[in-house]
Amino acid sequence: MAWAFGGGASSSGVVVNPQTAMQSAAVYSCVKVLAESIGMLPINLYKASGKSLVLADDHPLYYLLHDQPNDYQTIVEFLEMLVISLCLRGNAYAWINRTRSGRVVELIPLHPDMVRAEMSNASSVNYQVTLPDGTLKTFSTGEIFHVKGLTLNGYIGISPIAYARESIGLALATEKFGSQLFRNGAKMGGVLEHPGKLSTEAYNRLKASFDDAHSGENAHKTALLEEGMKFSKVAMTADDSQFLETRKYQRSEIAAVFRVPPHMIGDLERATFSNIEQQSLEFVQYSLMPWLTRIEKAIKRDLFSKEDKKAKLNVKCDIAALLRGDAAARASYYNSGIMSGWLTRNEARQSESDVGIILNPIDGLDLPLVPMNMSDGTEDPDEDDMPVKPNTQKE
Repeated sequence: MAWAFGGGASSSGVVVNPQTAMQSAAVYSCVKVLAESIGMLPINLYKASGKSLVLADDHPLYYLLHDQPNDYQTIVEFLEMLVISLCLRGNAYAWINRTRSGRVVELIPLHPDMVRAEMSNASSVNYQVTLPDGTLKTFSTGEIFHVKGLTLNGYIGISPIAYARESIGLALATEKFGSQLFRNGAKMGGVLEHPGKLSTEAYNRLKASFDDAHSGENAHKTALLEEGMKFSKVAMTADDSQFLETRKYQRSEIAAVFRVPPHMIGDLERATFSNIEQQSLEFVQYSLMPWLTRIEKAIKRDLFSKEDKKAKLNVKCDIAALLRGDAAARASYYNSGIMSGWLTRNEARQSESDVGIILNPIDGLDLPLVPMNMSDGTEDPDEDDMPVKPNTQKE
């Protein structure tokens, strides 16, 4: 049952499941980075208009995917919940509320633990959903929006937490070890040695009084030992157990599980000014894009009607905001595009508006500039308009 719900007991003795895993600072940071990064990206619908693609903002799905999928969630909150479910359980579900005509009117998220996917004999997937009142209801393919992570059987994603529970369990164990260490005033335990034999009552009273007087908030106070008693430490120190090294390694290992660059979860040990920009670019390409592609394909499969597919309606997550550089880099990019003729000045102003600097379009800036010293080769230059070289030869 623990494995089915995405976890189980690790060798470190710590029970690892989606709830306990989030208590690890590294897991929480990775999940938060992925969820918030994807949640802030706009989802756009496009339709063909001649040879161009234009926003399909008149389509019923546009508002659901771009602004608000249901009455109580924005698309940011919906996407964040979806990504958190994928990171912790490997699957994300939502009920598709359709009208009788088949139009999608809302998406209601479902907790992954309350959904069970099964492959039927007809090679279709059925979903058994536990409703809030405790009853079970079965939904067929097309009634549930399902985004799955890495899968072994093709219809259920595997839980990253279940497969990485040893790494996460070790991280949780080291955090617990550090907490207990500082709870005891950063002093390890030991033994009280007595030359004689103590009665059970005397032993319990001595141990309780010594712990109360010289641990926790009372640590580092002077201990008075009587009747030849001696205190000796017997446990490992933090250095002996390589406490800090273990915590650093587990942080990097968990970041690798979620494919998040270490510097994005606060691990700047190996980050430099020369490679941190490249790591950020790789985060978009190799961390976010696989998830975004899964979401886009799931939208096409579960939410598009047959008419939408015939009309070649397309959906894309806009990652342009994540690929923009600083102001100097953007200015150089815009200048190159405008002067080369493949970017209009109003398009550049719109790109800056997407960053947050509102620049409204200006009349007359919608046409691309054509460099006078360049030609596309379709027309021959007019010889009459070419300058005539004066005759400098003497008669």
